[in-house]
Amino acid sequence: MRVGFAGTPEFAARVLTAIAAAGHTIPLCLTQPDRPKGRGLRRVASPVKAVAEEFGIAVMQPVTLKTAEAFSPLSEVPLDVLVVAAYGLLLPQSVLDWPRYGCLNVHASVLPRWRGAAPIERAIEAGDTKTGITIMQMDAGLDTGAIVATSEISIDARETGGSLTEKLAGVGASMVVETLGRLASKGSLTKTSQPFEGVSYARKIESGEALVGWQQPATAIERKIRAFDPAPGAYTWLAEDRVKLWAAKVIPHTTYEKPGTVVAMGAEGIDVACGERMLRILELQVAGSRRMTGAAFLAGRNLPVGERFSTSAQRRT
Repeated sequence: MRVGFAGTPEFAARVLTAIAAAGHTIPLCLTQPDRPKGRGLRRVASPVKAVAEEFGIAVMQPVTLKTAEAFSPLSEVPLDVLVVAAYGLLLPQSVLDWPRYGCLNVHASVLPRWRGAAPIERAIEAGDTKTGITIMQMDAGLDTGAIVATSEISIDARETGGSLTEKLAGVGASMVVETLGRLASKGSLTKTSQPFEGVSYARKIESGEALVGWQQPATAIERKIRAFDPAPGAYTWLAEDRVKLWAAKVIPHTTYEKPGTVVAMGAEGIDVACGERMLRILELQVAGSRRMTGAAFLAGRNLPVGERFSTSAQRRT
């Protein structure tokens, strides 16, 4: 099989590695352009580009695929199939029609639930107890194509965006290799249209969503903290300090303090009032410092009961 690949983050890199290891010919890899990263804003290649270069695969990094100028050099490369995993660009019909067998998408949910850009984070944030991988024949819609294969896994109670991504990447890598094997041997794949019921959309995560609103229930805040770990990282403000929250648990106690108020603290963490119940902060990180336990944070800072975490910086008095 001549398999093209389009993807960008670590999730996609795992899939590309599995396809290459399975022995398919990969004449071309598409990935997002190098992006500025870190304090020095040095341009860094995507994980997919790094894997492609390791295997000696030709890499192209177009900023769009919608123009004839962008698609023309691609069309000169004959493909049996294009595998797409978290690429980040919409594919126009010209690209969908390019490979002999079309384009297969490795999507990190059980479709039609969580179509869109952030299915892993939205599943955790919503409190879902299961998710999975769908291999889909791509069409012009947003994750609306016919289903080729699905696999379900459970979402653990302490699952983070990072840990669930790693699990699903492994599942997706195995599934796409098996799917390509079937396509190579049979020349076709059995496809099932997506049901109309159960459709939901995993919209792209905007930076403003990472700010914790303490008026929300503690259960919702705890899920957001896990969903946004490692990126973009849920955060709050403590006086003038921006503080990322990395781990927490819900304390089922009623409190009448204003949301965001520090109610208690100790070796286990920092208890904070929420719109419903309380949240015990277990791990946090002040900007410019390292990630630490709540107890370690308290050892280096005077945090009186009654001080408040807030949604904006507050000048110290």
